[in-house]
Amino acid sequence: MDWRVRFVDYPEQWRRQRDGLLPVIEETIARGDLMLRRQLADFEQHLAAFNGSARAVGVSNCTDGLRLLAHALDVGPGDEIVSVAHTFVATISPFVLRGATPVLVDIGDDHLMDTGLLADAVTERTRAVVPVHLNGRTVDMTAVQRAADAVGALVIEDAAQALGATLDGRTSGTFGLASTYSFYPAKMLGALGDAGAVLTDDQALADRLLALRDHGRVAKAELDGWGYNCRLDNLQAAILDWRLARLPQWIERRRELARIYTERLRDVPEIRIPVGPDDDPRRRDVYQNYPITTPDRDRLAEHLRADGIETLISWPIPLHRQKGLGLEHFRLPRTERLCDEVLSLPMHVELADDQAEYVADSVRRFFGR
Repeated sequence: MDWRVRFVDYPEQWRRQRDGLLPVIEETIARGDLMLRRQLADFEQHLAAFNGSARAVGVSNCTDGLRLLAHALDVGPGDEIVSVAHTFVATISPFVLRGATPVLVDIGDDHLMDTGLLADAVTERTRAVVPVHLNGRTVDMTAVQRAADAVGALVIEDAAQALGATLDGRTSGTFGLASTYSFYPAKMLGALGDAGAVLTDDQALADRLLALRDHGRVAKAELDGWGYNCRLDNLQAAILDWRLARLPQWIERRRELARIYTERLRDVPEIRIPVGPDDDPRRRDVYQNYPITTPDRDRLAEHLRADGIETLISWPIPLHRQKGLGLEHFRLPRTERLCDEVLSLPMHVELADDQAEYVADSVRRFFGR
């Protein structure tokens, strides 16, 4: 379909970045810097500095980052992992595949983990609490850490959608033992393919992850144990490093677009919109997505499609309603309602003001505004 407004505009993104990225790509290839070279080390250093973390370990994708953490922390049978069902399956699958049992809690009005439910969810078997900083907004980490500390559990942050977001002046991904990030192409900081990273202040953990991502190697010919092949491709690291330098201005652009949506949709009572960029003094959200909710979601999505507007539903079926996962015993009414009502509007730095206004006005027209 010839979209008037794309959900993510990859062609326009490449048009704007081509002249900057082609020399980076050409230099990296011309030097033969293809695996575990300077560009990867530079990106890891710059990413850690950007986030306020001591170390960053580049990995093949965010899922593998969680998989390496689950291995490094020896998560296994008898352990419980507390998280949410309104997330991609990769948040919990690496722990489940090592034998851990998922414990799912419901969400609040902001689509994030309802931390008020954690006290009843954690037990002496809880190995880790895994909050998900969804849509570029940070979970209430004080409450998460309090609940985890009460039972001696770890905190691992799934920050795949929240690079650069802050809570009380502190960057998401710096509250727990470690955090994982996705650089999937549609993310705020996206690669030209799959990529991810684990960030931590624990030097020993970072060193362990470096070995695990490269077959257990601690030197060219020395193995410290069994490992995986989860290295971040060096060319992707070079691309990400170039883009990381521009991320602060891209975040500001996303916040500008969120203001347009918020100002034009605030008075539409049939929908619920995200907290606006200037409405929560504790948080600085980065708007990886701009999700709205309405009981009339499916008809609204079709209306927007007819107007040439591409939208996304994340996710129509929550994890505990996925029949293949065996999680049907959880009762999460707010999660279920959200999955029936949520719709993400186009949100990317290539989006023009008039396009965002067109999207918002189309939503308004649907509701007779």
